[in-house]
Amino acid sequence: MPHVLADIPAALGARVVVVDNGSRDRTAEVARAGGAEVVFEPHRGYGHACRAGLEALATSPPDIVVFLDADHSDHADEMAGLVAPIAAGSADLVIGSRLLGRRRPGALPLHALWGNRFATWLLRRLTGVPFTDLGPFRAIRWTALAGLGMREMTFGWTVEMQVRAIRRGLRCIEVPVSYRPRIGVSKISGTLTGSVRAGARILWTVFRAAAPGAGATPKRGRA
Repeated sequence: MPHVLADIPAALGARVVVVDNGSRDRTAEVARAGGAEVVFEPHRGYGHACRAGLEALATSPPDIVVFLDADHSDHADEMAGLVAPIAAGSADLVIGSRLLGRRRPGALPLHALWGNRFATWLLRRLTGVPFTDLGPFRAIRWTALAGLGMREMTFGWTVEMQVRAIRRGLRCIEVPVSYRPRIGVSKISGTLTGSVRAGARILWTVFRAAAPGAGATPKRGRA
């Protein structure tokens, strides 16, 4: 986490919130030492953690919110590239695509890579929008996110955001981002059980959120 916090570009003037989702280590202590606000969320689940962070930000909403993992796999120093299209008024949601960017060997385990490819293929078939990744490193306009009505509180948070954004006619693009092996072991892609559970939840979320009548005609694009 110290590496992640240190890599966030100071020029952005970002308000940084770290969500401690039931850790048993010094997460909160280290985050505060790095200048971040800490929010505690006892309910496990990626979506629960994201929602807790957003609730903290809601006291003084930013124009743009950026999501990224704290395991140093995402390159926080590339954050300006995700924010720029939204700040310029040309996009509402920007996905950092690890498949379009530079990916170090072993950064994405083979089963995670093929699972991601299958999920994005299915997403393209159901929505017509050519996403290449469900990557966690992403930026979205605050007002746009507030209107999505996010419900998924576990592994399907990222894909639900993309599907709901498409259905509501938001301008969605991808930009290439770099990706490296994480520090530590993932509870999801790092274990077979975690990968199967996450994959099943993601596919279920795609079908649920992409059901006919769920939203408006999509606006396509890619940077």
